[in-house]
Amino acid sequence: MERKREYIAYLSTYLPRKCGIATFTHDLSTNVEKVSPVALQPKIIALNDNGNTYDYPDKVLYQIQDKCPEDYIAVAQQINENDQVKLVSIQHEFKIFGSDYGENLLFFLKRVTKPVITTFHTVLPGPSEERKKIIRSIVNNSEYIVVMTQSGVDILKKDYEIDEAKIKIIPHGIHALPYEESRFAKEILGYGDRLVLSSFGLLRSGRARASSGKGYEYVLGALPDVVKQFPNLLYLIIGATHPKYLKLEGEKYRESLQAKVKELGLENNVKFINKYVTNDELFQYLQASDLYICSPLNENQITSGTLVYAMGCGRAVVSTPFLHAKDIVSPERGVLTKFKSSASFTNAILKIISNPCLKESMGKNAYAYTRQMTWSNVARSYLSLVNKCIEIPEPSLEILPDMTIYSQQQVSNGQCFLTDTKEKFKKDEIILKLK
Repeated sequence: MERKREYIAYLSTYLPRKCGIATFTHDLSTNVEKVSPVALQPKIIALNDNGNTYDYPDKVLYQIQDKCPEDYIAVAQQINENDQVKLVSIQHEFKIFGSDYGENLLFFLKRVTKPVITTFHTVLPGPSEERKKIIRSIVNNSEYIVVMTQSGVDILKKDYEIDEAKIKIIPHGIHALPYEESRFAKEILGYGDRLVLSSFGLLRSGRARASSGKGYEYVLGALPDVVKQFPNLLYLIIGATHPKYLKLEGEKYRESLQAKVKELGLENNVKFINKYVTNDELFQYLQASDLYICSPLNENQITSGTLVYAMGCGRAVVSTPFLHAKDIVSPERGVLTKFKSSASFTNAILKIISNPCLKESMGKNAYAYTRQMTWSNVARSYLSLVNKCIEIPEPSLEILPDMTIYSQQQVSNGQCFLTDTKEKFKKDEIILKLK
């Protein structure tokens, strides 16, 4: 007898809405379906913003206007009545639910009767009593909470008094790409003789909050001293302006960056890729990069998809010390700078690009480290957690290949990572064990 189709319903923003959480949900749901040993298909509960609707694919089963409590209540009831929906996976980010702390989500959570796994993409320390109450309520109405780093666990335990047994670490997923030297992608893009640095993400200014924003202005301030030694340097700033900020203030932030480029005489060294790039385009830019720059100003940011994407392409990184970067950017993989310090960026960039052996070793160590984050492995980790809520066969595991990660002392002594990574790391590796 053919098994009846069963669904995981993902409550989140969704493509074609231009949102990092929407992209994450697409990748997660697609890969969970791929590795599922049973017919667990993805269905989407899409969050709409400001009355907007989108040209969604057929897998979008329900839609919710983010500021409408009645929608949350109605969809919860529909999920309860749908026998094919076995579990709900919620992607939680502040404000995508039409409220500062995500409290509108509680209209759904307090009524849905299916098991719920909630992924926190942001965990803010030092909460107000109101935020603490809301987060604890979300946790209490979920079977499990997923965070992507140990920092998320520590904050939930210490500041929100959440039982660690309910929290699971599953890293942000990355696409499984073979390791390639930058010269191949450079030739395709026409950057063959350039030393390429890049940053990626939807542009947003720091005007909404002093601690928010991309921090690109501090990277630009670092470049004149770098260009003196490396006049062939090209810094790519990749990404369109965030739709929310585009509507509020237009291209003011991008225009301020362009003015700074002109002021510093960097017109031949900085290029803006002003578009919402596809994954294929993004990976080509990252693979063409010699060094990735990650410069967020929010020290409490616990997740950065752009950072892990770059490391997953085998690129050394220079980053501000926000929480996620502090968790994964070791001295063997990159350099952490100070916040709002162009001089710190100058020193970090020069340290890496002046030493090709160090740059290569950092990039390959970053690549090796991120094999645990490939989407197939992340999907298997989610399926293992789903299996704790509903009975499904366990997903099969893949074997982690033997690999060497050199210590900082070995790097300093010139012992570069010389393994044939292009062949050795093509396949995915073992699932992360849930902590």
